[in-house]
Amino acid sequence: MHYYRYSTAEVSCCYKYLLFSYNIIFWLSGMVLLGIGLWAWSEKGILSDITKVTRLHGFDPVWLVLVVGVIMFTLGFAGCVGALRENICLLKFFCGAIVLIFFMELAVAVLAFLFQDWVRDRAKEFFENNIKAYRDDIDLQNLIDSLQKANHCCGAQGPDDWDLNEYFNCTGANLSREKCGVPFSCCIADPASPAERATETYVKGCISALEAWLPRNIYIVAGVFLVISILQIFGIYLARTLMSDIDAVKAGFRF
Repeated sequence: MHYYRYSTAEVSCCYKYLLFSYNIIFWLSGMVLLGIGLWAWSEKGILSDITKVTRLHGFDPVWLVLVVGVIMFTLGFAGCVGALRENICLLKFFCGAIVLIFFMELAVAVLAFLFQDWVRDRAKEFFENNIKAYRDDIDLQNLIDSLQKANHCCGAQGPDDWDLNEYFNCTGANLSREKCGVPFSCCIADPASPAERATETYVKGCISALEAWLPRNIYIVAGVFLVISILQIFGIYLARTLMSDIDAVKAGFRF
């Protein structure tokens, strides 16, 4: 004779809806970032001619927005549906992805500290490549200008790095009006001048400026990293707790 016996174990609604609320923010944020990225690409005409992506020799900031948007959208969707439907597979995917991202962040931070010279060389190479492509993409141009203005710097190691750009170099074959110059973001405006004309340029390179910025703001950087880590650990805790509840309910069901 078959009979049913139900355990008193049950899935906690508190953890279930906490995890859902936690992930709905990720999901909506991912949708917003995807929308912004696709809108930026449409403004640049890339959606009508996808081959334009391969023509940019530097870094397109829209790529970063799109990648982060896809990751946040995917994790948020998996977490929301997994919590509402009590789906173990989706919850394991969400939890595993967050754990992987957490340890990747930790590994990057440790490796960056241990191999500072290598990181500095890669950063210099990255900046120089983007200097060459400065006029190729408006988003890249705005990113470099913002970086130089915010840090009062010019080029990777100094203003001479702008000789790498075909519009600013001093070669005889260069017919650009910007020949032997630098972008406006390298210029120091004279506050005494009515028109705020640039009287000189920043001489410090952006690599050195960023290296000097980090020690001054180490507590801010550490605080941001700590907050992100706590949020990730909290998400992992909610997912693991919910999975344990689901497993307990399944284990308590008998025929």
